[in-house]
Amino acid sequence: MNLDDLSLAEFAFPGPLRDRLVAAILTGAKTSTSGLLAGYERENEPLPTVGQRSAVVDSQNRRVAAIELTEVRVVRLADVDLQHAVDEGEGFASVAEWRTDHESFWHSAEVRAELGDDFTVDDETLVVAERFRLIHVAEDAPID
Repeated sequence: MNLDDLSLAEFAFPGPLRDRLVAAILTGAKTSTSGLLAGYERENEPLPTVGQRSAVVDSQNRRVAAIELTEVRVVRLADVDLQHAVDEGEGFASVAEWRTDHESFWHSAEVRAELGDDFTVDDETLVVAERFRLIHVAEDAPID
């Protein structure tokens, strides 16, 4: 599989969080992810679609794997379920833990720089909940 032919799948911002998320994808622990609908709307980007394949990039912008979307849902933040939270592969034992972690990220300076200082999340915030499967790992992928 030629990863250069695929659009990019970037998880978080480059740095330690992205490195942890990519490592979880490479081990198969991470099979879901969450984004804000507001981000897609602000960038005028179409939502991802089932069957879409993307190249996962690490913090050094290397294409290390390919994933294929198996489910895309838009749900209220209040309606994110435990299975989705657990499948994010970050060790969440409850939706409350998942939400606290994600709200912290979504209220970070980096996200506010993208969405505006007045952006805030609440129960009604729409989340793009994606489920994916790992379909290819690059030969030189840094698997721990």
